[in-house]
Amino acid sequence: MVERIASCQPVGGMRIVGVDGPSGSGKSHLAGELAEAVGAPIIEIDDFVSWGDFAGWWPRFDAQVLTPLLRGEDAVFQARDWTDWHGDRLGAWKTQPWVPTVIFEGVTCTRLETVGRIAYAIWVEAPAPMRLARGMRQDTTFDDKEQLWRKWMVEEEAFFAADGTRERADLIVDTTRHG
Repeated sequence: MVERIASCQPVGGMRIVGVDGPSGSGKSHLAGELAEAVGAPIIEIDDFVSWGDFAGWWPRFDAQVLTPLLRGEDAVFQARDWTDWHGDRLGAWKTQPWVPTVIFEGVTCTRLETVGRIAYAIWVEAPAPMRLARGMRQDTTFDDKEQLWRKWMVEEEAFFAADGTRERADLIVDTTRHG
């Protein structure tokens, strides 16, 4: 995988690698391993999403992260405040200095709007029951977390089907055997 990324054509002078797929599929784990292997920072989509607005975060991500990086500028963005579990309050500002390779990790980060703007798209997948179980283990102990996850999974499935995200991936990784 590292060789594939190193050989892909940069866009705007940089290689943006998107690690996408449904929640609980193993994107964070894979992105962490990849970031270590290629020496690249990760920008997490969790800094943008909220339970109540599945896709509405994209314009802010595009304006604060993707467009500046492609112009050769630092990405300066306001991260999601996850102490506001059910809301969409923003928290601290973060800066990701421009570097030649950056990894985007998170749901819908390789959506149709990224075609021609990212260098390499990875789709990570696992069966829905496994993904839900992973989510129940990883998320904090909010009473309605399973309801939120189930609703989110329906929204993801509809988005990915309409967007064709998986079909455009340069690489598909199945994490089923990683439990």
